[in-house]
Amino acid sequence: MVTDVAGDVDKESHDRAIQRLVQAGAVPVTWMAVMLEWQRDWSHRETAVAVGKIAEEHGGSWGQGIFYATQMGVGKK
Repeated sequence: MVTDVAGDVDKESHDRAIQRLVQAGAVPVTWMAVMLEWQRDWSHRETAVAVGKIAEEHGGSWGQGIFYATQMGVGKK
């Protein structure tokens, strides 16, 4: 289950709900992990640019690292 896209009235309620789901066998994951697993391979250019943009805008410090790397030309041949 994607834990960081669902909320509750407060953190305690959210944490207890996640705990119950884990006890029932659910495997917690974040939205970023799901998106990157779907992307899987950065050589898939048709989706890599859009995924990179989402990461830049919403991926916190990791997204900022992607932005920095693209601005510096890291990985370009």
